[in-house]
Amino acid sequence: MRKTTKSPGEKIIKDIKRATRKHYSSEEKIRIVLDGLRGEDSIAELSRREGISQGIYYKWSKDFMDCCGNATGSSDR
Repeated sequence: MRKTTKSPGEKIIKDIKRATRKHYSSEEKIRIVLDGLRGEDSIAELSRREGISQGIYYKWSKDFMDCCGNATGSSDR
């Protein structure tokens, strides 16, 4: 396997993207997941509106369900 070195320009672009990435608080994530569970809009539409990928939504949704299942004493694992 060979390593490829990135040009200084590529590193600068990557650093800018990382610095400008939006960070969501736990409350925002929960609000978005609950909006999706409400089912008023499709997940695709919700994701576009919130500026996240559908994969991120489903990851947050899974994390939320795992958390709630543990909090309610549900043991379906």
